[in-house]
Amino acid sequence: MTIELKKLDTEQNNPNSSQIELKNSLEIITLINQQDQLVPLAVQKCLPQIAKLVDQIVNAFLNGGRLIYMGAGTSGRLGVLDASECPPTYGVSFDMVQGLIAGGFGALLKAKEGAEDDVELGKQDLIGLNLTSKDVVVGIAASGRTPYVIGGLEYAKSIGCVTGSIACVTTSAIGEIADFPINCPVGPEIVTGSTRMKSGTAQKLILNMLSTASMIQMGKVYNGYMVDVQCTNQKLVERAKRIIMNTTGCSYEVAEENLVNANYNVKIAILTILSSTTKEQAQNLLDTYQGNIAKAMHALKK
Repeated sequence: MTIELKKLDTEQNNPNSSQIELKNSLEIITLINQQDQLVPLAVQKCLPQIAKLVDQIVNAFLNGGRLIYMGAGTSGRLGVLDASECPPTYGVSFDMVQGLIAGGFGALLKAKEGAEDDVELGKQDLIGLNLTSKDVVVGIAASGRTPYVIGGLEYAKSIGCVTGSIACVTTSAIGEIADFPINCPVGPEIVTGSTRMKSGTAQKLILNMLSTASMIQMGKVYNGYMVDVQCTNQKLVERAKRIIMNTTGCSYEVAEENLVNANYNVKIAILTILSSTTKEQAQNLLDTYQGNIAKAMHALKK
């Protein structure tokens, strides 16, 4: 693949960087901050596209599929980061959301030169995950043209996966492949070509939206609280009690009692308090309504 950097949005020079090396620390970080403020506005323009991809991810989850991110360099690291935060935050399995980075996990700490240029590697990494048509694959590349990501998306499409993409250019090669492309140009970086800055921030914001909105719709959040928190240490046990108190209005003692009776399942504890049901009845309700407390309560009220 021929690389014409001069045509890429991510490789343009920022006029605000003129003689930046002569400025003092406060002036430099003020310029950086001013440029960073443009990023959420750029992401805002992509909200309809982001929402469409969220709907696809939720549908995949409901049908036993997974969300797979893949990228190289900063993009790959951000995908791995978002995926790795889902289990402790939402109590899901480590298989449900996964991140692939060109060059493997060693590339998280030290760049592996040439890995991002390997189209076949993207395909092989997905084969290694036993990719199926139930899964959603989201390719991430600031430039929108990383061969590793292209190879992965093409393979994913060939076996019937829903595909998405996140790029920080107006038009992108990965966006041409993906079923649900998100192209979010953020303008030139304050350091030309340093896409770990504005582009990376935009990607992080979009990834936050994809995983968080999907998990909310999967019933992992109730009244803004992480109700699938796993009580794996004392801090998390105390957090669980506070969540129960804040979502039900009960006392600390009642929260503690119901959490223990629910075998430290926060959702069951909340539902037993709110609906005066038994632990078994609460579990049946959650099973019926895909773990969504609000839907279960709505059904009880009807």
